[in-house]
Amino acid sequence: MTLNRLMKKYAILALALAVSATFNTVEAGKKKKKEQKSAETEVKTPVVLTNASDSVSYAAGVSITNGLLPYLQQLGVEPAQMADFIKGFNETIATKDDAQQKARRTGMQIAEQVISRMLPSIEKDFTDTPDSIVEALLFRGFTDAIENDTTVMQQEQAEKFFQKKSEANKQMKTDRQMAAGKQFLAENAKQEGVIVTPSGLQYKVLKQGEGEVPQVSDKVKVHYEGRLIDGTVFDASSKHGTEPATFQPNQVIKGWTEALTMMPVGSKWQLYIPQELAYGARQAGQIPPYATLIFDVELVGIDK
Repeated sequence: MTLNRLMKKYAILALALAVSATFNTVEAGKKKKKEQKSAETEVKTPVVLTNASDSVSYAAGVSITNGLLPYLQQLGVEPAQMADFIKGFNETIATKDDAQQKARRTGMQIAEQVISRMLPSIEKDFTDTPDSIVEALLFRGFTDAIENDTTVMQQEQAEKFFQKKSEANKQMKTDRQMAAGKQFLAENAKQEGVIVTPSGLQYKVLKQGEGEVPQVSDKVKVHYEGRLIDGTVFDASSKHGTEPATFQPNQVIKGWTEALTMMPVGSKWQLYIPQELAYGARQAGQIPPYATLIFDVELVGIDK
C-alpha cells in the first residue's frame, strides 16, 4: 500500500498540527470618546525537528489531513469553528489513556450516531401518524435502559410496545397510500383521452408516432419523467444526461413493459400506473410502498 493511500485511509484521524490555531479576542468599548482594544493570543509551542524520526512523524501528521477539511464540513464543522475542533482534538489526545474520559468520549460518539442516524429514521417512520416522537423522552429512555432503570418500562415491554405501534402506523400509511392511489385512478379514468387496459394500466396519447412497435426483448431509447400523484418528481432521464435512457422493456416495471410494447416509435404517452404494476410493497428511492405513479414517456427509437 502506497504512503498516499495510507494517508487517505486514515484521513478521519487527522492531526491538526499543520492548522493554525492562533486566534484573537477583541474587546471594544468607548471611554472618553476614544476606542480601546485588547487582544488575547494563544501562543503555540514552536516545532523543533532534531532528527529524521521527528521529521517523518511531523510529515505523517500533516499528510493524513489530506481530505479532512471537506470531511469536517460534511460533519457540520465550519472553518470558523476550527479552533474548537482543535481544542477537542487536543483534549482527547491528552486524555487518551484515561479510562473515564474514554468512556465519556464513547458516549459522545454514540450520541452523535443516535442524533444523526437513528433519530431521523424513527421520526420519519412516525411522520403523518397519530403518534410523534418526543426527542427528550427518547433520549431519557435510552439512558434509563443503559442504567437498567425499569421504573417506567422494562426492555422487553418497551420493544414489544414500540414494534406494535410502528407496525400499526406503517399499516395505516399503507392503507392511506393505497386508498389515495385507487381514488386517483378512478377519477383519472373518467378524464378525456385516458385509456384503461385490462391490467389496470391507464395512459393518454400525447403524441402518436408512426414507427415500429418494440418487442419485449428489443432495446428501446426513451426520454421520461416520473412523478408521484402529489406531483413530486422522483426521477427523469434529464437527470442522467442529455441522451435517452436505454433498456429492454422486460427489464422495467410491469406498467412500463405493457406500455412500451404498445407504443410506436415517435410516440409520447402519459402513463398512470397502479401500484401492483409498479413497485408494490417495495420502497424505491423517493417512491413509497404501494404508490401509484405517473410517467411522461417518449419512445425515441429502438436500438437493434
